[in-house]
Amino acid sequence: MGDKLQISKLHLQDYLTPTATWVDYLPSNLCPYFYLARVHRPSGILLLFYPCAWSVTMTCYALSAPMMTALPSVLRAAGCIIDDMWDKDIDAATSRTRRRPLATGDLSMIQAFVFLILHLTFGIWLFTQLNDYSLILGLSSLVLVVLYPTMKRIIDWPQAVLGMCFSWGSFLGTASVAGTVDWHIYIPLYMGGVCWTIVYDTCYARQDREEDIINGVHSTAVVFGDQIRPILVMFSCVLCSLVSCAGVLNGHGVPFFIGMALGAHHLVRIIAKIDFENKESCDAVLINNTWFGFWVWAGAMVDYNIVKMQS
Repeated sequence: MGDKLQISKLHLQDYLTPTATWVDYLPSNLCPYFYLARVHRPSGILLLFYPCAWSVTMTCYALSAPMMTALPSVLRAAGCIIDDMWDKDIDAATSRTRRRPLATGDLSMIQAFVFLILHLTFGIWLFTQLNDYSLILGLSSLVLVVLYPTMKRIIDWPQAVLGMCFSWGSFLGTASVAGTVDWHIYIPLYMGGVCWTIVYDTCYARQDREEDIINGVHSTAVVFGDQIRPILVMFSCVLCSLVSCAGVLNGHGVPFFIGMALGAHHLVRIIAKIDFENKESCDAVLINNTWFGFWVWAGAMVDYNIVKMQS
């Protein structure tokens, strides 16, 4: 990319004073590792958690099985590390990301690689604690985790690939409970999760649109252009339809669909109120979207507990 990689002056003033986080109170030699793993941004963990939580709860409901704990994959941190290793130069040329540890030189590529190996080792060990079917599903997700950063250089819709990564828990969650996947139920749930990721990550990426164009980074925030709001409304409708379809196929009752309706209402409010020209508004969309995931999960949990009390 060479001389195309440059920091845009347009929004530079928005990033001159970074907000302090709890990570800054840790020993200085540890801070770069925590920032590299994005542990200071819990929204990413929740957005990964909810598709898995939906899947686990729906499967336990269908099988009248004891509820299992749905943990967000430690591979989320591994994905962040891989992404930063691929995008080191792009991050240095983008206002929002130029203070990331690899972009600033606070960590070397070798240090990041060792840190990545530790996360992958722990993640693979966790997969081995599950049944064989889940182990295969979990390991297969690594292909998507590695491929995603390259997609930003190749296709116009990298958010779709990110959605495939973040929604993989829809398959892994049910497999961890049932030992298999009822595809006719969980493919709609998975595709709904992909649409959800496209919605929230397109909103989030909108703050980088001008610099992505300069740096040759592909994004739906660029592709959708001035039609971004109506297109996101369309994806939101598809998302809600697919998750509702999965609920119908799984035999859910009224509480599930009340949760779905509350989540849909929240999603509509987010898209209606977001200011795509305002960095803070775009940045807040990730944590705001976690409430959609919560309401869907809450509906499924109420449904599960009603059935449990009746059995």
